[in-house]
Amino acid sequence: MIREANREDLDQLLELYLYLHEDSIPAHDERLAEMWDGIMNDKNHHVIVCEIDGKIVSSVTCIIIRNLTHNVRPFALVEYVVTHEDYRGKGYATECLDYARELARAQDCYKIMLMTGSKRESTLNFYRHAGYSSEDKTGFNQKL
Repeated sequence: MIREANREDLDQLLELYLYLHEDSIPAHDERLAEMWDGIMNDKNHHVIVCEIDGKIVSSVTCIIIRNLTHNVRPFALVEYVVTHEDYRGKGYATECLDYARELARAQDCYKIMLMTGSKRESTLNFYRHAGYSSEDKTGFNQKL
């Protein structure tokens, strides 16, 4: 089942994020609680999950960004595409990306941006197959 995350999903999401680039789960402290509360209350911040038998196995974050260009149409940013290693290759991340695309369409976004740090051809082909292009723009990143 593809759906948006709810407040009770935090622990499962943090465990799933260990398959991204995280090496530990953050402490359950006030900072984490405030961040999660802010995400849950932000109508433009969508954490999309795929749940199988009560377990979150894949997730995508889609953020709608307001914009003054392109006839005052927003755009979407997709980040944190992740699937538990035991559930990869079954189409769950693709379903989450499809859900994000429909959210963006419903908000009249003119584009969706996605960046990946992966250089693996299989990952890049996955994004190409999902409809993303690496030919249109050049992405840059600055660590803070």
